[in-house]
Amino acid sequence: MALEGENSGAHLQPDHPHLSLTQVTPSHRVLFSSSVLNLCELVALRPDLARLKKVLYFHENQLVYPVRKEQERDFQYGYNQVLSCLVADVVVFNSSFNMESFLSSISSFMNKIPDHRPRDLDLLIRPKCEVLYYPIQFPDVRREHDKNPELFFSTLIKLKERQLQFELSVLGETFTDPPEIFSEARLQLDAHILNWGFLSSKEDYLRVLSQADVVVSTAKHEFFGVAMLEAVHCGCYPLCPKALVYPELFPAEYLYSTPEQLCKRLQALCRRPDIARRHVVKVDTSSFSWMSLKERFETLLAAQHS
Repeated sequence: MALEGENSGAHLQPDHPHLSLTQVTPSHRVLFSSSVLNLCELVALRPDLARLKKVLYFHENQLVYPVRKEQERDFQYGYNQVLSCLVADVVVFNSSFNMESFLSSISSFMNKIPDHRPRDLDLLIRPKCEVLYYPIQFPDVRREHDKNPELFFSTLIKLKERQLQFELSVLGETFTDPPEIFSEARLQLDAHILNWGFLSSKEDYLRVLSQADVVVSTAKHEFFGVAMLEAVHCGCYPLCPKALVYPELFPAEYLYSTPEQLCKRLQALCRRPDIARRHVVKVDTSSFSWMSLKERFETLLAAQHS
């Protein structure tokens, strides 16, 4: 069993991207930028970029991104993304969930402005939008506060109390101030733990996934879920919330609606591990691979803006 975490190669951009641009020449046709970049500000500072086809790629959106304590700067991040969409020629999202959650939140988000509140911005932006999944470089295998660790570990502790047999791998980075549940769970589940924490190499990470039978997401926030798809590609049976992006990627049989449903599903798999081991997951991971998606990316980046 493995908890979906941050050991995967899911990060598209650093938190504070550094931009280095040379002088634009006639051979430059497309400007491809992440949604963390303030495209509106960039074009204002570099008007020579205005003639290029400007593609904005969203791997997350700040309008529905969870914050523990909302600050003024959090509004500015979302506001920048809305303005960037107005400047962009094409706005690309890594999932339909990401796109719809962003567009449907614009109106209420802009209502936070005390004075002039632009209306119907979502109607201006929607025609520019499309969905293009994040391309994953899958291996050749033959077989954070938003991840809700409290639900994951409380479920496993229930399984332990019911004297069910399981082995546990929790993979991901150890942050400076991790939730207290991590240290508590590590003590209570010690006899079940195979791997804990960040693995230094991608090969070790994939090896653990290949040895696991079930991968669980208890995320309260997810725009795509590279780690879950990597685990499925490596042979894991997925259990995901019936929310966020997961119904877009996984058939209903792999989704749970309540903590009680998750516990019941895991309990059944602990008693009959052969069910997960023999099961062929009904998810075509190849459709999320670079080989499948590269032609669409090439078209997106090669097309001339009229």
